[in-house]
Amino acid sequence: MPNSQQVEVSVFQKAKNGNYYCGDSYFYLEQDGTFICALADGLGSGEYAKESSQIVIDTIKESSEMSIRAILHKCNQKLLGKRGAVLGILQMDLVREKYYYSSIGNIGLMTVSSDSIKKRNIPQPGYLSGFDRPFKVLEGSIEEDMKFIMFSDGVSSKDISNSFFLSKEVQQITDTFAYLYEKKLDDDTTLIAMKYSKETS
Repeated sequence: MPNSQQVEVSVFQKAKNGNYYCGDSYFYLEQDGTFICALADGLGSGEYAKESSQIVIDTIKESSEMSIRAILHKCNQKLLGKRGAVLGILQMDLVREKYYYSSIGNIGLMTVSSDSIKKRNIPQPGYLSGFDRPFKVLEGSIEEDMKFIMFSDGVSSKDISNSFFLSKEVQQITDTFAYLYEKKLDDDTTLIAMKYSKETS
């Protein structure tokens, strides 16, 4: 998947030790002045976890132009009778310079402002399993060189406190994370680093 024009993206992903399947699935797309990124983590690990997270991501690919609440409702319906999944979705309106975010379960999002101020968004508890539930959507403004770091539960709070997340380059963030932590990870792990620029590349 090629890097998008106004949002530069770099991804690190690793399956839990001994597993062929990573239970995390992700998707990102920029088109028509919008950007969307989603990260889903199927409950548990292995093939059935991958099945649930992939159902969620496939649903989002088909529905990327819908609102976050509508996407979450649709994903939830698709998981009825499945193992379930946790999910984080980030949408950006690149014209209005606004972002919208929702997270159910242990998918985290950290924003880093252009002057290196970190802000961690706290996910809603629970997971998607087919049963109706309310969804909370956060809204904020985007600024030049703002970074968004989305991550599954293989990334700890201690990990994201590291100063390399202040790097200006998203590739350097994921490369440094891989160098420092790849051999220490004992869970399915995905880290997605994104940076917004007003000018298209």
